[in-house]
Amino acid sequence: MLKPQLTLIGFALAGWAICGATIGIGRQLLSMEATLHLHAVVAPVAFFVLAWWYSRRFPATSAGRVSGTMLGIVVGLDAFLVAPFIEQSYDMFRSWLGTWLPFALILVAAYAGARRGLRGRGPRAAAAEHSR
Repeated sequence: MLKPQLTLIGFALAGWAICGATIGIGRQLLSMEATLHLHAVVAPVAFFVLAWWYSRRFPATSAGRVSGTMLGIVVGLDAFLVAPFIEQSYDMFRSWLGTWLPFALILVAAYAGARRGLRGRGPRAAAAEHSR
């Protein structure tokens, strides 16, 4: 079934957009360092909530797949869209606080959110979700 996969991609894109908005708005209102600190907090919170929400809707998708897909989309878009076209530089990948820490936190938070979303979802709940 294609719907769960497309929905997961949509949730990952929503998380990436939240991260982008955090950076964009933060740059206008705060110092770059403060913006990066804010992003390091907002990114994992957003991905925890999105992974939890997704996993409640589609409990057949493993937490590993949810978190891996979400991180893969974020890394891919940053590497192939943001760096070359928006920032016009790959310097963002030199920043531990600006890139690598948020990537790690997104992975962990999305995994934890998906696990939390799957908690308490027994076989009957999974069967009910698939029959919709």
